[in-house]
Amino acid sequence: MARKGMMVGDSEHNIQKEMLAVGAAAPDFNLIANDLSGRSLADYAGKVKIISVIPSIDTGVCSDQTRRFNAEAAGLDATVVLTVSADMPFALGRFCGSEGIENTDTLSTQRDMAFADDYGVHDTDWRICQRAVFVLDRDNVLRHVEYVPVIGDEVDFDAALAKAKELA
Repeated sequence: MARKGMMVGDSEHNIQKEMLAVGAAAPDFNLIANDLSGRSLADYAGKVKIISVIPSIDTGVCSDQTRRFNAEAAGLDATVVLTVSADMPFALGRFCGSEGIENTDTLSTQRDMAFADDYGVHDTDWRICQRAVFVLDRDNVLRHVEYVPVIGDEVDFDAALAKAKELA
């Protein structure tokens, strides 16, 4: 089932599946890391998780979002930051290497878009992810959820970071 959910210029794009809600269990995932290995929620067991979802690392707002969460991650206790997009793992790795991104795991849903479907961020018009941020507690319960309705707008960094700090 698709819903209208993200403005790109003057057009509203279709987003696959429904939005997640605070208090729900976070869906597990199988994402591709930059070294082509798989990652799931189990790889981050016992940690608070900030999942920063971006349309493409090669855009200004997305690269800024990744840099900001990377910088903030250095000061967060018992918390991991995961940046997820439909970009190829090679593009994510190139960006991380050139930008010195070391505090954030960049992960790709490009292979099957299952993460994008399960988290309600799959833009089926362009096969990218809608910008969003999720904060999961140590038990993988969603404690903060934000879907950004306009592709070029930023997430509320302060709200996501405050929730992560509260949970840590």
